Amino acid sequence: MQHFTRMTVRKEASLVRFAVKEDLKPVNSKLDHPLLKKPRKKEPDFPQLAETDLVRHYYRLARLNFSWEDGLYPLGSCTMKYNPLLNEAVAAEPAFNALHPALPAEHSQGALQIIVETEKMITQLLDLAHVTLAPAAGAHGELTGTMMMRAWFEAKNDKRKYILIPDSAHGTNPASAAMAGFEVKKIAVRPNGTTDLDSLKKALDHETAALMLTNPNTMGIFENEIHEIKKLLDSVGALLYMDGANLNAIVGRVSLGKMGVDLTQLNLHKTFSTPHGGGGPGQGALGVSERMLPFLPGPQLRENAGKIEFFNPEKSIGRIKGSYGQFGNILRAWSYILRWGNQTREISGRAVLNSTYIRKKLGGVLTPASDLPSMHETVYSEKPLKDRGLTTVNLAKALLDRGFYAPTIYFPLNVPGAIMVEPTETESKEELDLFIETVRSIMTEDPEKIRQSPQNAPVIKIDETSAARNPRLSWRM
Repeated sequence: MQHFTRMTVRKEASLVRFAVKEDLKPVNSKLDHPLLKKPRKKEPDFPQLAETDLVRHYYRLARLNFSWEDGLYPLGSCTMKYNPLLNEAVAAEPAFNALHPALPAEHSQGALQIIVETEKMITQLLDLAHVTLAPAAGAHGELTGTMMMRAWFEAKNDKRKYILIPDSAHGTNPASAAMAGFEVKKIAVRPNGTTDLDSLKKALDHETAALMLTNPNTMGIFENEIHEIKKLLDSVGALLYMDGANLNAIVGRVSLGKMGVDLTQLNLHKTFSTPHGGGGPGQGALGVSERMLPFLPGPQLRENAGKIEFFNPEKSIGRIKGSYGQFGNILRAWSYILRWGNQTREISGRAVLNSTYIRKKLGGVLTPASDLPSMHETVYSEKPLKDRGLTTVNLAKALLDRGFYAPTIYFPLNVPGAIMVEPTETESKEELDLFIETVRSIMTEDPEKIRQSPQNAPVIKIDETSAARNPRLSWRM
């Protein structure tokens, strides 16, 4: 059987044509290329595998993966929800996926029109002055926002040093603030998960640039004192940055403009159902208030005399990436928003309903970390587990044994042994009931049996610390 190391290798882009054979002589020795002047003396050290072996190997690996198609993916904060096949079909249309990314604007009017339409629709949903899809991902949008805040104060010759971040914020907030040149001050949260206004008042001064507030926060709680928070920030001339990663809990129901938000980044995978992370193409969005418009990254898109063109805002922070957005994911978000139309509020309604349903049904089994109503996700404490001699990770492993992906554990950090469950809006009542009954069953079983989980997973009882610190990622492993 022919092996891959015996296959002819062609490199059309550089006009090199040579064969990997025993003698390794060039097919065309007249080509002037460095690879052909000094041919290899021996074959490359490729794995010696037949195609059938390779295909079966990857197929077996694929069957070990857990995906949304296998069942509920209750990862809190990450919003692992279903991506409708209609969106995939739209993105796969040859008229879209065959477009060359380097085409000039005059030859890309259709694609640019879709990007502009998507920006306008999200702008309307947020009720802000503008949304740009220039950022590559949510965290990239967050970094862009902090850079814009620095530029805004510099334009006023106003030296600001600190960005305030509550304990309930998303983990990337401090990194973005630091990368933009600010120092971070931590703001305490109350036992119920909301921002402690006394802590905020003590930290505020005329060196404060902004508060980065996740709302709903990482506890899954809506910050209902947002107007009071905005007044406190205005008293020292600071900006309100809202981490909008959890927009799927409030989309179509809340005006960020009326909340006084100056900047907010979104993750399109969380709210608008584009593929999620995993090293794939992300897509971020950054919403801004009127006073932040001149500082947007350049170039931006606008309609002018019936055509769409690129332009640089007056006080732009400059280019933040090579191309404008990730068109494949923008297509998916465009399709998703158009499909919902004026019923977009049903996304947040169902997300909150599903989370609240699980919280209600698990009452007496798991203990919510906050007594306030849950939004899109609920964070539970480890207390019921500790009372039975178990840990949070024991529950997670036991769920793996029973065919469920584990929820987010030990996050947020301000909840000891946190268990964060987010069902998203795409799960049926039947699937939620199955998850609820499974958790109930685990909590009544012999603790020693639970401590031995998982027993049915492809890999059991790994040394997680060593795996994280010393990963072995070669095929030779």
